Amino acid sequence: MPYIKKMQRKAIDEIVDDAHFNLAANGSLNYFLVKLMLARRKKEMESYTFYKCFLGELEMCKQEIYRRYVAPYEDKKIKENGDVEE
Repeated sequence: MPYIKKMQRKAIDEIVDDAHFNLAANGSLNYFLVKLMLARRKKEMESYTFYKCFLGELEMCKQEIYRRYVAPYEDKKIKENGDVEE
């Protein structure tokens, strides 16, 4: 998880507060992330390392969401509905 310092979180939290009304997993979130990558690419030199690091951030975010939120939800549903039988 990106456990950044609290001072760094405030500006990001404000962006999230503004954006979450318009972004959904219907293509708009994908668009936002691509635009963010393009904006960062303008500030940094385009390179394999840039793309590798950006994709690495996305991958770690995906894993964190799964670990912290999806897996516990699946465990809850297994308890409620039973596991898959072998």
